[in-house]
Amino acid sequence: MSNKKRVPYFIIFDSLFILTAFFASFIIINEPSIYFNTNFWLSCFIILFSYHLFSFWFRLNKKVWQYASVGELQIILKTLTFAIILNAFIQLTVFSHIQYRILFVTWLLQVLLIGGSRFWWRMAKEKISRDSVTGKRKRTMIVGAGSAGMMVTRQLLNNHSSDLSPLVFVDDDPNKHKFDIFGIPVAGGIKDISKLVKEFRIENIIIAIPSLNRPKLNSIYRECSKAEVKTQVLPMIEDLVTGKVTVSQFREVNVEDLLGRKPVELDNKRISASITGKVVLVTGAGGSIGSELCRQISEYSPEKLILLGHGEHSIYSIEMELQEVFKQTSMQIVTEIADIQDLKKIMNIFALHRPEIVYHAAAHKHVPLMERNPEEALKNNTIGTMNVAKAADTHKVKTVVMISTDKAVKPTSVMGATKRLAEIVIQNMNRKSKTKFTVVRFGNVLGSSGSVIPLFRKQIEKGGPVTVTHPDMVRYFMTIPEASRLVIQAGCLAKGGETFVLDMGLPVKIVDLAKNLIKLSGNSLEDIEIEYTGIRAGEKLYEQLLDEDEIEEDQIFPKIHLGKPSTIYIKDIEDLIMIYPLFDKEALRSKLLQLSNGEKETSKKLLAKAIPVEVEA
Repeated sequence: MSNKKRVPYFIIFDSLFILTAFFASFIIINEPSIYFNTNFWLSCFIILFSYHLFSFWFRLNKKVWQYASVGELQIILKTLTFAIILNAFIQLTVFSHIQYRILFVTWLLQVLLIGGSRFWWRMAKEKISRDSVTGKRKRTMIVGAGSAGMMVTRQLLNNHSSDLSPLVFVDDDPNKHKFDIFGIPVAGGIKDISKLVKEFRIENIIIAIPSLNRPKLNSIYRECSKAEVKTQVLPMIEDLVTGKVTVSQFREVNVEDLLGRKPVELDNKRISASITGKVVLVTGAGGSIGSELCRQISEYSPEKLILLGHGEHSIYSIEMELQEVFKQTSMQIVTEIADIQDLKKIMNIFALHRPEIVYHAAAHKHVPLMERNPEEALKNNTIGTMNVAKAADTHKVKTVVMISTDKAVKPTSVMGATKRLAEIVIQNMNRKSKTKFTVVRFGNVLGSSGSVIPLFRKQIEKGGPVTVTHPDMVRYFMTIPEASRLVIQAGCLAKGGETFVLDMGLPVKIVDLAKNLIKLSGNSLEDIEIEYTGIRAGEKLYEQLLDEDEIEEDQIFPKIHLGKPSTIYIKDIEDLIMIYPLFDKEALRSKLLQLSNGEKETSKKLLAKAIPVEVEA
C-alpha cells in the first residue's frame, strides 16, 4: 500500500486508540462525574491534537512496521510522551489544573494500543510469510548468534524468494544457550553442530560470522563437514559495509578458506618506498599470478604500470578491472601485447617505457602439456626469461623479480627443468649486471590456471568421479593474493642473486582437497567416487622448496626464506639453446632434465647426440 493510501488509515485507527485510552483511563481512575461534559470533549480534542502533532513531527506514520524493532519502539514512546507533556501544559493553561492520574493511565494505555497494534502487525506478517514458505524451504542452521546472525535470520524470514528457512542457532557463547532469537532457539555450541543437524534434520548450514579468521573458520568447517551438509559463509564484513553484497548473498566455503594460515603483515613502508611513483612492468600480467600482482602493486600508486602479456583477452580484462578500481588515482595503466620469446619486441618495450621494477611472471606452467611440448617450455620459460633479463640489463632496470616454482628443485618434469634453467639465467645475469636480479620460488597456488581445484569442481558438478593421481600425493598450497603479496615483499628485500623461498606451510594431500570439495558441495563421499588414475609423466609424489645444498635455516622476513646461491653453468645452457631444434621431443626432454639436475655435457657431445635435420638446398 502506498503512503498516500495508508496514512488516512493510520490517522483514523490511531485516533480511535487515543480516544479509547483516554475514555478507559476515566473508568480505571473511577471519575464518572466528568464524563461527556464540555471539558471532556475539549480534553479529547487536545489529546488528539497533541498526539497527531508529534506523530507528524517524528514521522511515525512513515515507518515500515513489517521491519519494526527497538528503534521504532523508541519513536512511539517519544511521540506519546511529548504528546502527554503538551497535553498537560494545555490543560494547565486552559483549565488551571492537570489531571495527572488520568494522563499517566492514558499514556500507558496508548503505549499498549498503538505500540501493540504495530508490533502485532509485524508479527502477523512474519507468521504468514513464514507459514507460507516454510514447507518449501531448506531447513537451515545459523552458526553465530551475533548481530550478523540476527541480520541473516531476519532477512531469511522476510525474504519470500529465499529457499532457506532458519530453524536453529549455534554459538559458543554459553550465555546465549537455551534462549530464543526471533523464535529460533540457540541450541548449543560449535561442537554440537553434528548432533543438532540430525536433531533438527538440517539441510543447509550458514556460517554468519563475517569477521572470522581462517584458522577459526577451518575449525568450524571441520565440525560442519562431519554432518556432510552443504555449508555456506556470509560475505566479508567489508563487502557488506560497502554494499558490494547483501546478507542474503552467501558464498560457498572455498578450499582457500581452509588452509588455516594467518595473514602475513607486510612492511608497507618499505614496499611503498620501492613502488610509489615508479614505473613497474609485469610480464604475464593476464595470468592468475600476474594479474594479482598488478592488483597488489596498484595499491601502492606507481607512476605507470605496464601490463605485458601474450593473450589479448586476459590483458584487456585486467586493464578494465584496474581502470575501474583505481580510476581516482593518477596511475597510468599501459598495455603491451607481446611474446617474451620475441627479443626485439621486448627490447623495444623496455626502451619505450624504461621500467624501474620488473616482475617476471610469464611462464608455461602445465606439467603434462609441457611434457608433450618440451621445445615450447624451453622457448617460453628459459629463452623468454633470458630475453627479459637481457632487456632489463640493457635498459638499466633497477630490480627484476622472477617468479619460479618448487618444481625447479631436482626437477622430474620439463616444466620444472626449464624453470630451473631460467633461475640459473637470472642468477648469472645478476653476476655481470648492475641490475638486481632475484628469484622468488613457491609451490602451488589455489585457483591458478594450472590448479586442480577447477577440475575437481567440474567433476563434482557432473556427479563424479573425482580423479586423483595417487592417494599419497601431497603438494604445498597458498592463495594467489598471499603469494603475490610475498613476491612484492621479497622484491623489496632483494640485494641481487638471491633465491627467496616462500613459506608454504604444511603440505596438503591432494585426496584430502578432493574430499573437502565434495563435502563443501553438499555431497557425501558415498555420492561421489574418488578415482585414482596414476602419476602422470613428470610428476612427483612430493615436492620440495629447497635442495639440500640451498637451505638457509633463518627467515629474513616472516614466511620468506633465503636459499643459498647454486652452481651456475650458463655456458652449457647457452649451448643447448643454440642447438635445441636439432633434437626430437623425447631427446630434448631428456637433455633438459639432465642439464637442470647438473649433468652437464659439452656442446660437441650434445651435437653428436642431436638428430640430423635435412635442409632443402
